[in-house]
Amino acid sequence: MRHQVAGKKLNRNSGNRKALRRTLIKQLFTHDQIKTTRAKAQAIRGDAEKLITLAKNSSKGTDIDKVNARRLAAAKLNDAGVVKHLFDDIAPRFENRNGGYTRMIKLGPRKGDDADMVLLELVEK
Repeated sequence: MRHQVAGKKLNRNSGNRKALRRTLIKQLFTHDQIKTTRAKAQAIRGDAEKLITLAKNSSKGTDIDKVNARRLAAAKLNDAGVVKHLFDDIAPRFENRNGGYTRMIKLGPRKGDDADMVLLELVEK
């Protein structure tokens, strides 16, 4: 039983899983939408929304809070350009929104292996 076990394994070891999540979140923030499998989209959706909330809430804090928030996001993403884009471009778009920053649109099965494909996108462009 999987009681109180967080996250999905996605058929990978922990290092590959961490790298996959990091890459998918960076691409979501860079391109505002990604086409991926439903399982992968569900695995990264919560992390992406938490990062957007972190960036949004840091704008109301002190200078120290802003620096700490950027450091937390940089630790998750490992890319200074994406962190800058997240805090300067993405977070201000969601200033008046209380959550639900992403949307999943079903695209149907993939031709090769019949995996459920979805389009994961940021709500407001």
